[in-house]
Amino acid sequence: MTIPVGPPNARPDGGAAPAGASVPGTHAGPVGPAHGGRASGSWSGPPRRPGLDRRTWHVRANAVVVAWFVATFAVAVAHRWVPEYGWLLVHLTLLGAVTSAILIWSSHFADTLLGRPAPGGQPFMVARLAAHNLGAVVVIAGILTATDAVTVAGGALVGLVGLVHGGVILRQRRGALMARFGKLSLFYVAAVAFLALGAGFGVLLARASADAVAQAHLYVGHVGTMLLGFVGLTVLGTLVVLWPTMLRTKMVPGAPLAAGRALWVLVGGVLAVAAGALAGLAPLVSAGALAYLVGMALLVRPMVTIARSRPPRSFATLSAACAVGWAAFCVAALGIVVLSAPAWPDAVESLGLLAAPFAAGFAAQVLLGALSYLAPVMLGGGPSVVRAVNEEMDRGAVARVVTLNLCLVLFVLPVPSLVRVTTSMLGLAAMATFLLLLARALLARRRLGRRGDGDLLATGIPTGPPPARRRLGGAWGVGAVALAVVLGVAGDPAAAGLGAGSAAGEVAATGGTTTVQVTVEGMRFTPSVIEVPAGNELVIELTNTGTDVHDLVLETGATTGRLSVGETRTLDAGVIGRDVDGWCSVAGHRQMGMTLQIVAVGPDDGGPADGGSSGSTGSSGSTGSATAGGHASTDAGAAGDDARGVTGSDAAADGAGAAGLLDLMADPGEGFEAHDATLPPAPGASVHELTLTVSEVQAEVAPGVTQERWTFNGSAPGPTLRGKVGDVFDITLVNDGTIGHSIDFHAGALAPDRPMRTIAPGESLTYRFTATRSGIWMYHCSTMPMSMHIANGMFGAVIIDPPNLQPVDHEYVLVQSEMYLGAVGGPADADKIAAEEPDLVVFNGYANQYDHDRLPARVGETVRVWVLDAGPSRGSSFHVVGGQFDTVYSEGAYQLGGPDGVGGDPTGGAQVLPLTAAQGGFVELTFPEAGNYPFVSHAMVDAERGAHGYFTVTD
Repeated sequence: MTIPVGPPNARPDGGAAPAGASVPGTHAGPVGPAHGGRASGSWSGPPRRPGLDRRTWHVRANAVVVAWFVATFAVAVAHRWVPEYGWLLVHLTLLGAVTSAILIWSSHFADTLLGRPAPGGQPFMVARLAAHNLGAVVVIAGILTATDAVTVAGGALVGLVGLVHGGVILRQRRGALMARFGKLSLFYVAAVAFLALGAGFGVLLARASADAVAQAHLYVGHVGTMLLGFVGLTVLGTLVVLWPTMLRTKMVPGAPLAAGRALWVLVGGVLAVAAGALAGLAPLVSAGALAYLVGMALLVRPMVTIARSRPPRSFATLSAACAVGWAAFCVAALGIVVLSAPAWPDAVESLGLLAAPFAAGFAAQVLLGALSYLAPVMLGGGPSVVRAVNEEMDRGAVARVVTLNLCLVLFVLPVPSLVRVTTSMLGLAAMATFLLLLARALLARRRLGRRGDGDLLATGIPTGPPPARRRLGGAWGVGAVALAVVLGVAGDPAAAGLGAGSAAGEVAATGGTTTVQVTVEGMRFTPSVIEVPAGNELVIELTNTGTDVHDLVLETGATTGRLSVGETRTLDAGVIGRDVDGWCSVAGHRQMGMTLQIVAVGPDDGGPADGGSSGSTGSSGSTGSATAGGHASTDAGAAGDDARGVTGSDAAADGAGAAGLLDLMADPGEGFEAHDATLPPAPGASVHELTLTVSEVQAEVAPGVTQERWTFNGSAPGPTLRGKVGDVFDITLVNDGTIGHSIDFHAGALAPDRPMRTIAPGESLTYRFTATRSGIWMYHCSTMPMSMHIANGMFGAVIIDPPNLQPVDHEYVLVQSEMYLGAVGGPADADKIAAEEPDLVVFNGYANQYDHDRLPARVGETVRVWVLDAGPSRGSSFHVVGGQFDTVYSEGAYQLGGPDGVGGDPTGGAQVLPLTAAQGGFVELTFPEAGNYPFVSHAMVDAERGAHGYFTVTD
């Protein structure tokens, strides 16, 4: 069975068909594959009604592709609530929709090019398609659940389907009738071979590893083989024939020969990229990308020749042309990024920006264009039906193409984040119109079918030039994108640099401009002092070369908006006539020294007079300059700090801030529920999987006192994990906050480079470790300033039971931490953190909560209390008033009691469990009589700050 790739009674090269001959893709001859006849040496299935069978087959098969696209659009809209959404969007598009479409259409184009049906016919094709989709679903399930065995099984099935598909085409080539065009089928054979290789890379890449360099090698190899090899070769090989067919014109005579030569250059380029990635040779990867571009040029040149005589006007042809352009851009960017990156992991970070251009700009765009052109094949029908379907699929062609591609251009440019959001959603809508138009085409076909218009069993594609498009289509697309940009800027004008005040003072403008490049090193702007001739205009080009989200805010109100890692943005500070302070407004960053001072230099100040900048001059004694302790003074107050970076000066301006509301004798009120201190037994499983989602919540920390808390899974402390030595913990961290965060598990020993890295808002990572030593271990956010993140609530406990730990009647876990109250409803006060001046010291996140919701026990029962001091700075001296400890376990060892009776004196006891910041242990005791037994930190000032609670003991 074949599909039409050219006008009726014409060969793909534009020549006339011999009389009585059957040309693949037409229905002129009485015998041949198009009619179920038997070609020489070919397989032929049972007779069938060609039009109806072909139509129903294509509708059913391509419904799978449409379903994958629907899933992609759904995830894109709801991405904030979907784990691993970035990876998921790419793989729903490429592994799901694009690969399914490639299997369907490469099979049918091979039928056409080779002039004979494939062995096994449609049933075997359906089996391959079903097996691939099963494998794709299994891969996605394995990744989302971090189950290696599932991922391996799915990847193996995907690779096997690719190899089988290639074997079918190779078998089909034997005795093929059209040797000239049959050579193009080798594009499909090579492509599916790279699919199998790329699946292998992907399976290895999915396995958690602390070796960031090795993971980066696998990532580049996976990208090269899957995108350049599998998708790229399939699309480029198909366009050799499909491009002139879509333009309804003749093929350039030398196009098949050029394609044959290009194939080996393209294959060599992909192999060089894969080999360079495996060997860690960046120049070889770049050479492979260059070779691939040469192969593309050889293949695309005939397409350009055709387009000169018949310019693309339809949605299909415009989409295909833009898609090839994006493919060339992505290949070139791949080679440049890998070659210029200082290290392989840095290359991976930069290559992430190419995911959208390749997935949406190249693969999805060319697929939607091709499916729009081939819609009559899928839906079937006579001439009137074909015209109606094509009219629907081509609605708003120019506007849709312009909209999508302009949105993609803005996506790769350093635009404000909200502009990126609005334009991304607009681009998604432009792509989603395909589904709407396909539904309209179905309705049109049914309507015409009921009227009896046309022969519904005959399928053809209209010949002659396509109808002219309205010239305003492009203007509509440009207008829609412009509106999206305006909405993005209006939603966050500060990020666009709007609303800045004047820094000129009374100085007249000189007309000169000073331009300064500022970068980030750790928690510092470099340079941190900029000298500008008074009257000059200052332009700052800020590049976030750090590892976290940063911005630059000037006291005038000018701001860059927040920049993700690697972003560059320009800030126009205006004419400088006075000294101006600047800082990073992300919470705690200013206090860590991220300050910048602009110094206006007059003629007599000895500064530069040529409009240049002085660079960094070290500490100048200016407001916000770093002190020896690594923190910053705030002599000028906190003018300009946003709500997330409230300092002590802000609190003073707001009365006493949240600290002024403290009344530790107050009752929390009706309905108060304390943080559950009960510790459940360790789960029986040896693998513990958990997703920790970072979120920013408003929480009461003392009666009537609310603070913004940065939390793991909505609480501070975060969930307590428990297991035994040898257990594996598979943790997925999802950052749903507004700044960068990370996680550090003290219970695991591994290189921190990758698993403990800071991830930007919306990103996620997998942290896997094996517990090799027992104890109660801290986990916490390790993003700088670490003290700020811990003080805001980003900590929790992991308990690894010692061997032979005996069961007890009650187990409780208490995590002690400090609170440095800022403004009401704001985060912790960074100045108080730096000065180590806590307002509260608490157990499990709330002052004196177990005074009001007491922990129960009975006389004679053994109670075990696990205690962790999360800090960030102060120690603990855990004591139970009226109780004595018969067992003390601290930092992985029994200090008293235990299975071996440490100390050998059965009369020995202990009164405190002493811990410094980040230490932990447990104590055991029994209560001799009924009553209320206070527990405290015996650093009494901390007990008076809220580190206090009660055991209620009954008979």
